[in-house]
Amino acid sequence: MSLPAFKRKCVFLLATALTAFAAGGKLDLDRVAPVPSDQPIPVQDFFRPPQLSGPRINAAGTFFAASVDLGDHTALLICDLGKMSVDVLRGAANKDLYRFTWLDQNQILTSWSTDKLYADGLYVTRAADLSENYAVEALSATLVVGVPRDTPLKPLVWIMQNAYDDGKDAGVVQIDTTKRLGANRDALPGSMQARAAEEETSLYGARASIVRSFPVPPSGVVVSYMADKDGHLAFAVTADAGVYTLLRLEQGKWLKCPVDLDVIDIIGAGDKAGELIVVGPHAEGKPRPLQRLDAVSGVLGEVLFQDKAYDPSDWTLIRQPGTGIVIGGRFTRGRIVTVWFDEAYDKVQTMVQANLTGQVVQFLGSDDAENRFLIAGYSDRKPVAYYSLDLRTRALNFLKSSAPWIAPERMQPMNVMRFKTRDGHVLEGYVTLPAGATKEHPAPLVVLPHGGPWARDDWGFSGEVQFLASRGYAVLQPNYRGSTGYDWMFPSADLWAFRKMHDDVTDAVKTLVTTGLVDRTRMAIMGTSFGGYLAMSGAAFEPGLYRCAVTISGVFDYAQVMKEAKYDQYTSAKFGILQRNLGDPKTRAAEFAAAAPLRHVDQVAIPIFVAHGKEDSVAEVTESFSLIDELEKHHVPHETMIVSGEGHGMHFLKNEVDLYTRIEAFLAKNLAPAPSVAAKP
Repeated sequence: MSLPAFKRKCVFLLATALTAFAAGGKLDLDRVAPVPSDQPIPVQDFFRPPQLSGPRINAAGTFFAASVDLGDHTALLICDLGKMSVDVLRGAANKDLYRFTWLDQNQILTSWSTDKLYADGLYVTRAADLSENYAVEALSATLVVGVPRDTPLKPLVWIMQNAYDDGKDAGVVQIDTTKRLGANRDALPGSMQARAAEEETSLYGARASIVRSFPVPPSGVVVSYMADKDGHLAFAVTADAGVYTLLRLEQGKWLKCPVDLDVIDIIGAGDKAGELIVVGPHAEGKPRPLQRLDAVSGVLGEVLFQDKAYDPSDWTLIRQPGTGIVIGGRFTRGRIVTVWFDEAYDKVQTMVQANLTGQVVQFLGSDDAENRFLIAGYSDRKPVAYYSLDLRTRALNFLKSSAPWIAPERMQPMNVMRFKTRDGHVLEGYVTLPAGATKEHPAPLVVLPHGGPWARDDWGFSGEVQFLASRGYAVLQPNYRGSTGYDWMFPSADLWAFRKMHDDVTDAVKTLVTTGLVDRTRMAIMGTSFGGYLAMSGAAFEPGLYRCAVTISGVFDYAQVMKEAKYDQYTSAKFGILQRNLGDPKTRAAEFAAAAPLRHVDQVAIPIFVAHGKEDSVAEVTESFSLIDELEKHHVPHETMIVSGEGHGMHFLKNEVDLYTRIEAFLAKNLAPAPSVAAKP
């Protein structure tokens, strides 16, 4: 597979079609062009959902499907790549497309939510005619595990929370998507209403046409299921008292595999029956390798890849269309990089990269014939844009920018910064400086630690970062210990050492201060979820370092988190995992207290902004209520934004714009320059 120089051509049909579907109103969502360069960029432009996201091409290469933003709601977009025509399937006003999966070259299985919080059901849509759209499952929280190559219209679906059985995990079932649910789709399974509609409904307690159920693993809480390369159910991972176990399905029974998941991380199924692709065990002084593993015997096999400085723990497998064979993958090494095991694909990647200079290039899939590809390209200043590559015509065609209202020339570059921790490890972060920042004119700083904590920031466009930079702030995003890619550097206990993660953030800040590019007297810390924990830790444990702090959907006391998680210990793995890795709060009370900023609000001497969604199922809103109570008790200045109808973070654009508008005012008030003092005569 080779390519001479590409010919580019622009396709404008998508821009016209998508504009027609945007909602108007106070947020001015009809505008898709950037505001004039002499005007400030509105808050909404940095946080608007992408117009187009997650495009996937069908097996024939005739259509691609994608999520499309309709203001505060998400719908399904279908593009006919031959005609370059666009059609959109939208739900009711409170319905959002949540996920979609191609079943065959024409039919798509879509999952919808209600009010961005609750499962609505599964539907089948025909790409060639969006009026052919019908329900095949109702109301349960589901996840597609696999699409069998031999029976693609009978996908495997994990019923994670059964709407008809008190939220019980019903395991994996095979659904016949040719059998539709009609007007009575919400009827109870087996009810007179359902029978009167003459619809086939499940014998397994879910409202769907289920042709087969699979056994639920005999013990532990199921964490995940995995299909093999051909889409058939093959593996499960369970957790019991915080210990993970790998199981394989053989002749209808789950059998335990001799694999220690304390030292091996599973990435996905391999190319042969019983094979997995994994991140292998830690070897002293070396990043962990990506390699094959025989799950039946537990024997590690061929090393596919090993980096010099990073674990590939966030690796995403890339499979050959039509065969499912692993041909490459992506992981984060400073920025996201693609590694190919297939020489032909590597050559095409190099040629596309030459045309999208300075950008991260990702292949999003192709047709089974490997002629037509979907490609994404982005940089630190340019939001992701999508392209179609046709190897037969040697053309790389621009399809659509995800955020055409962003003018890249007005965005600021993101730079890698390395820093040394107090125990001698070299980690990295990213620094984005506002326009005009120099040592002579240092900028105020907002420290922005990521959530997780087992995630990481990477190089690329961030609306939150660029928003802060546009308002004159430098932004530091430190990848502290626990961030993916770093496991090999630290003992396992450090990957749960929350106070040490806080120390890493502090060390990164102090390193940046030495450059003279930021004003050490005007610094704030802000974060979401675990980032909110780190923000409050900075406020409580680093007196004099910051002028204010912002926490969004945060957690502040893991003893309280574990107390709440204990109620769900038989249906969720959370409590067991926390107890195994953090210990018992009763016997380790001093350690829990030392790591909980909620217990040290008496040391907080700076203003705090607290935001949370009332329906948050990840970090309970009670965490923020407890923090607010302590702030009031100790007379700490604070502002709050507790929002009904929101989950973990702000998902409705109007709420997100309101949040960051208030944060902008909060930062401006608390990071204002100190008044100048006239010199004495």
